[in-house]
Amino acid sequence: MQSIAKYKEQIADYLNSIQLDGQPIELYEPISYILSLGGKQIRPILTLMATDVFNGDPKKSIYAATAIELFHNFSLMHDDIMDDAPLRRGHQTVHEKWNINTAILSGDAMLILAYQYFEHYEPIIFRDLAKLFSQTAIQVCEGQQYDICFEGRSDVEIEQYIKMIQYKTAVLVAAALKMGAIVAKTTQENGEQIYNFGLNLGIAFQLLDDHLDAFGDETTFGKRIGGDILENKKTFLYLKALEQANPAQKEELMQFYATVECANEEQKIKRVKELFVETGSKEASLNLIQQYTEEALHILDVLDIADDKKQMLRLFSKELMNRQM
Repeated sequence: MQSIAKYKEQIADYLNSIQLDGQPIELYEPISYILSLGGKQIRPILTLMATDVFNGDPKKSIYAATAIELFHNFSLMHDDIMDDAPLRRGHQTVHEKWNINTAILSGDAMLILAYQYFEHYEPIIFRDLAKLFSQTAIQVCEGQQYDICFEGRSDVEIEQYIKMIQYKTAVLVAAALKMGAIVAKTTQENGEQIYNFGLNLGIAFQLLDDHLDAFGDETTFGKRIGGDILENKKTFLYLKALEQANPAQKEELMQFYATVECANEEQKIKRVKELFVETGSKEASLNLIQQYTEEALHILDVLDIADDKKQMLRLFSKELMNRQM
């Protein structure tokens, strides 16, 4: 198998080679722009890796990998509009650099371009890829809508939150892996197992992201610590704290999350984090991350592939969860 760095190099080289010089230029420039911002490119790497794992040629899955990366960036472009985010990867977001209408249209164009990349495959492979892609795309939209709905609700349950992050984040990780399996023409059972591996790893990844938002190191996390707290996001940390809090702690926490604007943001972040620790929510969060990670790795134990390939997937999982990529 190739190294993770080699997969990433192949993805970057192919994305850089894409010519988006159609007209009107205002439609295509934002697509080139957001792709040029780079990122970890985790999902397309997984597509190439999965093809390799199941004895296929990774070069043949470059089109499916590109489709995944285009869709991911399409979702980011639209997420930034909904969040009114000024920055993406340290640069202006598309709607800030151009305008909202252009960002919407360019995002739509990215989604259509993603589908077009499946046309490089023979009919049966095209059918299976397009079917999985459509299912995944609608789940991501459902997850995003759940996330929006949760903002105005006070009765969100932990099970509902896990479903939201499964749809919004994990299914795309899972689909990226299964697409590689489809291109490699492996068995349906292998495809399902690698999908479930990605699903559990994707949930663990998002839970860790939420955890680091509160307890990470700002210099390595890349974002302001406590952003979710200031935005009153009902993450696992918050929901578990409510579940395990005594009446006084619960009232204090709910008061913090009922406030849209805070006079002392740092004090709010500090005290809410203390409540996460006092209620045992922080510990429960770390345990749940470990649980989903171990479930993903357990699937690798029973997957019918060579040990060196299992080791490569374990290495990727470790680097992903350690935020070393």
